[in-house]
Amino acid sequence: MTLDFWHIHLCFALLAFLLLPLRGRPWPLQLAVLAGLLVLGFVPVGELPLALYVRTLIPEPSVVGLLALVWAALVRLELVAPLAARQRFTLLIVFGALGLILYPAALGIGPFDPYRLGFSPQPMILAVGVLALALLVSGNLLGTLLLSLATLAFGLDLLASENYWDYLLDPFVALYCWFALLGHGVRRFRRAGPRELAR
Repeated sequence: MTLDFWHIHLCFALLAFLLLPLRGRPWPLQLAVLAGLLVLGFVPVGELPLALYVRTLIPEPSVVGLLALVWAALVRLELVAPLAARQRFTLLIVFGALGLILYPAALGIGPFDPYRLGFSPQPMILAVGVLALALLVSGNLLGTLLLSLATLAFGLDLLASENYWDYLLDPFVALYCWFALLGHGVRRFRRAGPRELAR
């Protein structure tokens, strides 16, 4: 089985686990459910394992997307503490901004396609390294790990893609960040009111 298969398989199991209403249940039960989902992904449906059908419906998850799912599952299992609100907001800004750089241009909006930079990504890797260092200095260890491990995975050529962007970002990571930031803005607006925000 290829690394691509395991990548998709883990994403399938972790996403299904996080979507199930298991919050507050004993962690041994949650762990058993997660193990069951890992097994379920191998069940053949037709000629393919169930997990691979996910690949036919959605783009391949990025390394950052997979690691974010792993982190969320660890939080659900209460094996790690949730991120502080400030750290989470910082990560939403970082990956939401990366999504705004990449995806509108990929849809033909604007004269420049940044996706091409991912095929010769030395300047990008340098910029991401600086960003990872800034996150580390600010105390955002998870952000540093996400960027560093995605870069390491690219260096090891762990995914089928040869583009650095595909290790850093996928549409679901970007959409999650955008909607989470939108929700944050709406909640802040409702709490403060338009007059307070205008000051």
